[in-house]
Amino acid sequence: MADRQTGVGSKADLKPGTGAAGPARPSTSNLPLPASNMPYIHQPVLLAEVLQLLDPQPGEIFVDATVGGGGHSAAIAPRLLPGGRLVGLDQDAAAIKAAGERLAPLGAAVELIQANFQDLPRILPRRGIRAVDGLLFDLGVSSYQLDNPERGFSYQAEAPLDMRMTQGQELTAATIVNTWSEEKLTAIIWQYGEERWAKRIASFIVSARQKAPITTTTQLVDIIKAAIPAGARRSGHHPAKRTFQALRIAINGELDALRTTMEQLDKILAPGGRVGVITFHSLEDRIVKQAFQRWSGRCTCPPGLPVCTCNSRRLLELLTRKPVAPAAAEIAANPRARSARLRVARRVLKEKDGE
Repeated sequence: MADRQTGVGSKADLKPGTGAAGPARPSTSNLPLPASNMPYIHQPVLLAEVLQLLDPQPGEIFVDATVGGGGHSAAIAPRLLPGGRLVGLDQDAAAIKAAGERLAPLGAAVELIQANFQDLPRILPRRGIRAVDGLLFDLGVSSYQLDNPERGFSYQAEAPLDMRMTQGQELTAATIVNTWSEEKLTAIIWQYGEERWAKRIASFIVSARQKAPITTTTQLVDIIKAAIPAGARRSGHHPAKRTFQALRIAINGELDALRTTMEQLDKILAPGGRVGVITFHSLEDRIVKQAFQRWSGRCTCPPGLPVCTCNSRRLLELLTRKPVAPAAAEIAANPRARSARLRVARRVLKEKDGE
């Protein structure tokens, strides 16, 4: 989001909301929680670039697929008036509430829905929308989620091991670290965290949980620090960053949802419609880049295949040949924007010839 943080083993079953066979999820009910009264502040990243490239116009229909606190939507929605409409989605009930308060002056021009963006092909027709003129994704975890200790996303604060974006979901970080096999832990930490010490971290987690359940973020951070050799901890990011990212992605099915949605752009975008995706790490960006290439008619088959099997169609025209990064002034004002990258494409008017 506008204010985001950011092998070894076989491929694991990583569906969101599902656990693995094993002992019951450890209780965190005895851990004191702060009152949930912190404001939901959404400082939208790359806002000027989003407005320039997505170019919202009066009468158009836009979807903010990750509305958060409404930062991007507050700038886009007025440009759709008169006659336009903005639909905002978010999995997080707190985000929907905050966005509703921020966007209330726009009245019926804005509709907010608590949902995952992979359900857009089902959600839009139910609201009489056949296709949209603009579609924005601002991926990852928000500053509100990071800074709210109750949510368990941050490795900087004591909190229950949670990390759910949809808090009604059963699967939590505590479930994963206490019940999943060492092989599955290695797989997700390697695949989703790109952590070179994945196997060692997974082994340390399994050893620690045999003594007592791992229930808090600080417990897990200490285990990760112990697993990573001292020399490797002295440089680079916080030693827990990659593992926490991996757990968050696995819990919330983030990459699967993104991949599914990118494959459904032909069911969402109207001819001439624009799609913009803001990513915060290479795993997200790679999925978007490959999807945009495939939809632009470029063959994505592995080199050496005798015939093309990817069935590429020319649906999109790329508006950003390379991802757009924040300017130095924006990074100075919002350091969490540093890793943000924006890719934008437009649906061609006539798919057959790309005109």
